Amino acid sequence: MDMLFTIASFLVALAILITVHEFGHFWVAQKLGVKVLRFSIGFGRPLLSRRFGADRTEYVVAAIPLGGYVKMLDERESEEPIPEAELERAFNRQALWKRSAIVVAGPLFNLMFAVLAYWGIFMAGDTGLKPIVGTVEPESVAAAAGFRPGDELLAVGERPAQSWENALLALTVASMDGNDLVVQVRDESNQLRDRLIPRESIAGLSDEPDLLARLGVTPRRPTIPAVIGEILPGEPAERAGLQVGDRVIAADGTPIGSWRELVDLVRDRPETPIALDIERPDTGLQRLELIPRAMDADGRTVGRIGAGVEAREDLMEDYLVRVSHGPVESLGLAFDKTYEMSALMLRVMGRMLIGEASIHNLSGPISIAETAGRTASYGLDSFVKFLAVVSISLGILNLLPIPVLDGGHLMFYLVEWIKGSPVSEEAMIQGQKVGFLLLAALMTLAFYVDLSRLLG
Repeated sequence: MDMLFTIASFLVALAILITVHEFGHFWVAQKLGVKVLRFSIGFGRPLLSRRFGADRTEYVVAAIPLGGYVKMLDERESEEPIPEAELERAFNRQALWKRSAIVVAGPLFNLMFAVLAYWGIFMAGDTGLKPIVGTVEPESVAAAAGFRPGDELLAVGERPAQSWENALLALTVASMDGNDLVVQVRDESNQLRDRLIPRESIAGLSDEPDLLARLGVTPRRPTIPAVIGEILPGEPAERAGLQVGDRVIAADGTPIGSWRELVDLVRDRPETPIALDIERPDTGLQRLELIPRAMDADGRTVGRIGAGVEAREDLMEDYLVRVSHGPVESLGLAFDKTYEMSALMLRVMGRMLIGEASIHNLSGPISIAETAGRTASYGLDSFVKFLAVVSISLGILNLLPIPVLDGGHLMFYLVEWIKGSPVSEEAMIQGQKVGFLLLAALMTLAFYVDLSRLLG
């Protein structure tokens, strides 16, 4: 079921983002008088096909959901002569500025979608975990900087830290600036303090999958009791006789004080019997034997029992922060957020090209699918934020000057504007071959990074 949910979330995300991108091309083409023959979500064999409108435009959902396209009337691609009356509506007959506007509209709509998504989030209220330090590892970067348990982050450099999400983004940006970083905190005695992190200590943090672990910090979270709230059919928990409402008080004689302790113990004991002491509401203390099922997670074998924790929303009330703004302020914040994320992505891409950032910053379809499923399980606001980030990525990627991408077409149009005549058909064909090779290499690299994560 987890796999099906992940796949479904991934397909929904793809459908939304591809539709937004292709609708940009479609809408601007129609507004500028170009005839659109087909609007396709996906490639390959059509699964659904309908024709609408005065131009009888064909709307298609195709079998391969990794992209889409808008087919316009074009003399270069038409198998039959175009009627004289429709020549003025052919894409290749349009002025340079019109063709450029149609091409840039796809990426631009992706960026506009991100703005709208963030606008809605900021107005509805953005919920996050309060940036309060839970533990500090001895002899870590955080310990050397003076961080203490209970410190609440107020600002990272010049950026406010209203939640851990904001703080992590600010830390990522700061790690690429090459400067010492001052983090303002409020300690447990309610005093304002500055914690100084030297630039050499944060260099390369943007490459870390767990930035806080590299710093030696864990966020403060509530202690969740080890009470069973869900049992999955056919899993070890059900076979062992566990029931909803059972409270695990000990495992192999070791007291269990929280759900996290139980999870850690189970993960470390795949296919190994565990003697559980439980407290059941109606019958009192009991002992059960549980054997976690082995499964692969991030390249290592861990245990899984198929049980979920009892939901206790009241435990999180003191640990969450919800920040909302008015419509006008939210719109400004949405533009700022979209610009900030776009600039960050471009910086990471640039650093990867010159070898200053790891290729593990890349995310392929597998990683994106996993993130789609995970954020969708967290709730609508998390999924919308995920869509905004991927939409920005899609917009930025398509603007790169690589033939076959929108940026490649814009590059050809720039050459046409400079030389006063279109790029030759042979030059475009050769350029597209190079573009396909570059794109294939990038996709192969992204798949490699995904698989290397899975295989550890």
